[in-house]
Amino acid sequence: MENNMSLEFDAKSQNEGLARMVVSAFLTELDPTVEEMNDVKTAVSEAVTNSIIHGYGEKEGQVFMKCSLRKDNDLEDCILQIEIKDEGVGIEDIEKAKEPLYTTKPELERSGMGFMFMEMFMDHIHIDSKPGVGTTVFMTKKIKDNKKNR
Repeated sequence: MENNMSLEFDAKSQNEGLARMVVSAFLTELDPTVEEMNDVKTAVSEAVTNSIIHGYGEKEGQVFMKCSLRKDNDLEDCILQIEIKDEGVGIEDIEKAKEPLYTTKPELERSGMGFMFMEMFMDHIHIDSKPGVGTTVFMTKKIKDNKKNR
């Protein structure tokens, strides 16, 4: 079984909450634990905030979010895949950007922990970025299908 969803929204900070809410609603079919739900919402929040703050800065733009759930009816785990994409400035050095406390916006008191949080809360992340083209963050997490066990 597979379920897919996509959303496009303005790169405005108030839409970060929208992305969290939409991914939460998308996951409800599995009846995830509070911890699983919070992990996914935190990772989505960090990725979307990075797109808005670092990808676009003061410029207007769009953030694209795609989610898919794949599950094998014989298994209890489902695979959640999330893609957060922007068409902003891109990242010059991905490895440097992933370093804890590194930020390109110190004047905004950014903590530089976004990628670290994504890595902590998801099973796998991959970042694809090209300067002047934009950034796409791919994240995956196994979620147990708790509704299947009822």
